Amino acid sequence: MNEPAAQPPPGPARPGQAHPEPAHSAAGPLWSVEPGRTLFVGPLVYNAPHQHGAAVYLSSLGGAFGLGLSGRWIACEAAMIPAGRVHELRLDGEPVMVLYAEPGAGGAELLASLVSQGEDHDGVLVGRSSTRLLARELHERADGPRFAAAALDGLLAFAGERSRRTICARVAAAARALDRAEHVPGVEHLARAANLSPSRLQHLFKQEIGVSLRRYRTWSRMRRAIAEIVAGANFTTAAHAAGFADQPHFARDFRATFGAPASVSLTRPRSGG
Repeated sequence: MNEPAAQPPPGPARPGQAHPEPAHSAAGPLWSVEPGRTLFVGPLVYNAPHQHGAAVYLSSLGGAFGLGLSGRWIACEAAMIPAGRVHELRLDGEPVMVLYAEPGAGGAELLASLVSQGEDHDGVLVGRSSTRLLARELHERADGPRFAAAALDGLLAFAGERSRRTICARVAAAARALDRAEHVPGVEHLARAANLSPSRLQHLFKQEIGVSLRRYRTWSRMRRAIAEIVAGANFTTAAHAAGFADQPHFARDFRATFGAPASVSLTRPRSGG
């Protein structure tokens, strides 16, 4: 992999300065929020250091993008980043495919199989993309949202055949219970779904997934808010529907989760689920 020396992101996106927004196409970025997975395909500029509550796979649609890890930058076509791993991204306005897989759907192990010729960088798998053509189709086709769900079904079925490790069944059961609940349930409810005590579930969850159950519940709340916005709700309505105290609370958590304001990726979204 090509590893440029550590450097700050391009001038307009330096930390502490105003965050530029990418030029949105008339159609807007594609979002698909479904049980077990979340997909984004669209342009980004710079995402400051952040961490997710679920594992994420990134694929360029063309040239390499910049992935910042612990102060150094790596140029890559694709990467799988485990839940809880702090990282930053430099896209300079180019589109990218971002796919999250929840623990109950396979998590990091599932997504790792999508990285070709992968090299391990302190737990982050970096390599070549096996999904470029699909990512381009989803981004460029006007009917991309219509076939996103079926495309992901096929892609993740393929990935599942290649993944080598399975997640603890009880942790996966708790994650699925959280993912399928109408509202974000408490730890006690999730512990019952996993047939574990709350303390044991929290210990196992952190051990298996890499983030605390509390952080993962926050991630689940964020997914719900995004789904509401993609479906047409404004940010305030979406924040309340997902269980955030108010819109500023949602905005703070969004920036901490994605490293950029919600307006950058949630302006005129195209819905695929």
